[in-house]
Amino acid sequence: MGVTCVSQMPVAEGKSVQQTVELLTRKLEILGAEKQGTFCVDCETYHTAASTLGSQGQAGKLMYVMHNSEYPLSCFALFENGPCLIADTNFDVLMVKLKGFFQSAKASKIETRGTRYQYCDFLVKVGTVTMGPSARGISVEVEYGPCVVASDCWSLLLEFLQSFLGSHTPGAPAVFGNRHDSVYGPADTMVQYMELFNKIRKQQQVPVAGIR
Repeated sequence: MGVTCVSQMPVAEGKSVQQTVELLTRKLEILGAEKQGTFCVDCETYHTAASTLGSQGQAGKLMYVMHNSEYPLSCFALFENGPCLIADTNFDVLMVKLKGFFQSAKASKIETRGTRYQYCDFLVKVGTVTMGPSARGISVEVEYGPCVVASDCWSLLLEFLQSFLGSHTPGAPAVFGNRHDSVYGPADTMVQYMELFNKIRKQQQVPVAGIR
């Protein structure tokens, strides 16, 4: 994989989420991008079980268990302000066995699904973010395949993003600053999706039940 930028696209004025997605994908097709299947990224939130917190009024910690269709044999566990663990898909079974330590937060499942587009060396994914049956927002992921060091290709990524996002082009993801000149990896993309999902949750004022 290459260097990836994940961002949120605001819903166009007077349009629905689906209509805005269609406007974006039409722009990509006009540029010459070709459809290359579909994608899905999902995230479920777990919080520290009350029985493990003691009586000191400690705040529970969050863990986000995520999947990405680009990596069908992997499961990503991201800790709040902490590391990202990459495991195989059996990690989901392990979480069931760890319910005495981590419990799934109610109504916490959030995901984005959409179409993949290839344009030269860029892979673009435009998705509809949903919680339950409701569309909550739009995700845009752009990957530049030939490069694995963010600082070497951000200007090129930015130029391409501007070509179809216009004034909604995002700034450099925070994770880029953390990587400096090191190799970009799948975990960095999942951190960006985690941040995007949390941002959308806050915008919708949908708190994750039972966290604190």
